[in-house]
Amino acid sequence: MKYAISHRTTYTYGEPVDLANHILHLTPRETPWQRVLEAEVLCDPLPLRRSRRLDHFGNTTIQISIEDPHTSFTITASCQVEVALPYPPPPDSTPAWENVRGQLLGDGFPLSPEASEFTYPSPLIPLLDDARAYALPSFPANQPLLYGLRDLTRRIHRDFRFQPGATAVSTPVQDVLRERRGVCQDFAHVQLACLRALGLSARYVSGYLRTLPPPGQYRLIGADASHAWVSAWCPGFGWIDLDPTNDLVVAEDHVTLAWGRDYADVSPVRGIILGGGSHSLDVAVQMDELS
Repeated sequence: MKYAISHRTTYTYGEPVDLANHILHLTPRETPWQRVLEAEVLCDPLPLRRSRRLDHFGNTTIQISIEDPHTSFTITASCQVEVALPYPPPPDSTPAWENVRGQLLGDGFPLSPEASEFTYPSPLIPLLDDARAYALPSFPANQPLLYGLRDLTRRIHRDFRFQPGATAVSTPVQDVLRERRGVCQDFAHVQLACLRALGLSARYVSGYLRTLPPPGQYRLIGADASHAWVSAWCPGFGWIDLDPTNDLVVAEDHVTLAWGRDYADVSPVRGIILGGGSHSLDVAVQMDELS
C-alpha cells in the first residue's frame, strides 16, 4: 500500500517570539516493512540553523533554530511511503507470556538487549500496581503471548472511552487508568503500563492511520490525524504492533513515524521559545492512498 501524507502544524502566538529552538519527529522511519519514497519538512519562517540526525532509538530528528521575531510558526511535513506489513503469527505459535518475561529477565534464556530496554519505567510510564491488576485477567498461566496481547487490546478498547479534551499531554497514566477516558496517546500509555508491569517489553509508536468517512459522507480535506499505538516484543517473531484505540493488530492502514519509550521520546514537535505569550495550535493531516 502506498500513501501520500501531508502534516501541517501551525502555532500562532499572542506576542512575538524572539528565539525558538525545536526538535521535530516528522520523518517516517525506514523499516523492513515500510519504505520511504520521499520526505520533506518545510518551516516558515526559515530557520537560521537546521540539522538532521538519528536519535537513540533510530528515529530521524530535525533540529531547528529561529532567531528572527515571529508571531506564527508553520511546519509542513510531506512524504510518500509504501507499507507492506507481514501478517501476525498464529497466536498458538507464540510462547507463553511467562516464558517471554523470563527471557527478558535473563532467566536461562537468550537475552534480547533491544527488547529489554523497553521493559523498564520511563518518564511517562512508571511501574504501577493498578496497571498490573488491570492486565492480569488477560494473561492467565501459560497463555500464549499473542492471545494475551489481543485480549488486553480488546479490553482497553471496550473499557476506555475515546474523549478528545478529557486529557492533556501532561495527564499521568494513573489518572487515565482511573478515569478511563482519553485519546490514542493515553490508551497507548495504558497498554504500555500494563505490559511493563508484567515484565513484558513494549514501546510507544507514533504515526498515522488512514481514516474513511461514514457511508454517504465526503472525506474532509485535512481531517485525518496523527495516531499512536504500541509494539510488543515476541521471541521468534520480533515486534507485533497493536492499536488499542481501534482494537486492531496493526496492518497496512498504519504508517510509522517514530518509536520510543513513551510520548516524550517521540513528540512531533518539542522545544523552547523566548516570548510568545499565549498561543494557539492548529494541526491538519491528509493521508491519501496512491494507485
